[in-house]
Amino acid sequence: MIDAAGLRVMKAIADEGSFTAAASSLGFTQPAISQMVRRLEQKTGTALVDRMGRQVRLTEAGEVLARHAVTVLSALDAAEEEVAAIAGLRSGRVRLMAFPSSSASLVPQALALLKRRFPEVTVRFSEGEPPESLAALRAGECDLAVAFAYEGTDVGRGEDLDAFVIRPLLDDEVRLALPVDHPLANSDVVDLSRAADEPWIAGCPRCRGHLVSLAYRAGFAPNVAFESEDYVAVLGLVRAGLGVSLVPDLILNSAPHEGIETRSLSPSSRRQIHAVTTEDLLRVPAVAATMEALEASAAAMRPVSTLRTP
Repeated sequence: MIDAAGLRVMKAIADEGSFTAAASSLGFTQPAISQMVRRLEQKTGTALVDRMGRQVRLTEAGEVLARHAVTVLSALDAAEEEVAAIAGLRSGRVRLMAFPSSSASLVPQALALLKRRFPEVTVRFSEGEPPESLAALRAGECDLAVAFAYEGTDVGRGEDLDAFVIRPLLDDEVRLALPVDHPLANSDVVDLSRAADEPWIAGCPRCRGHLVSLAYRAGFAPNVAFESEDYVAVLGLVRAGLGVSLVPDLILNSAPHEGIETRSLSPSSRRQIHAVTTEDLLRVPAVAATMEALEASAAAMRPVSTLRTP
């Protein structure tokens, strides 16, 4: 197999006209050049140079290699430069997938920080709930996923997670959202069983499953009157007095919720937010930098002491 070193030697001999001059231009010794040419002739099965005393000239086969060496070595040099740029974060691409409620606050802050630190790194962003994002990561369709899991469950919902690196970002409290004049708003903390007879507004499939699980432990089956994966719509339905809902702080911290009262639950409910990738991808500088930006964004987010609307 012809390697890049052999091509560089053939090009140097063509340019310099002798083994000695070629060796000097490449920083090798003359015997080393001679040995490399002999090995290359053994690999190709033909003479590559015609030796005439101290001068050499390329045979037809040698001229073919020297001619192609220009294109091949230029391509290799370009590839090395691109890889060096990626390794040095002067370039790079990250495919990030995150669940919708994180894309309103946590993710934008992280991407803004990444852009300030490494402006040449490009992020391709798409939304996806944890089942979709983890499947995309497993299939090689994204490099980094922001996912969540409610207390008592894991981010993979029973799937094998051995191939993943899972970094905790933050705990996200889930609160009860009520119309502003709702009687339950008179309490600072609400026992979920007191909302057993309320019409409920459910979110994403995993969020609905969490509601059903909490309600079951509280002794009732929720009457789900409306469903929407759009939390702006969920809050609008609550504001209109059409039901109550469970809404995480990530949404309440970023979406307007005037006309809505929010209360902590008893027992409390939280979900854990995670960044997920693989060990190999975490060795890619742009992916590692994005992970660090997500961790910094999460660390900067402070819990709201109270979410009561005046």
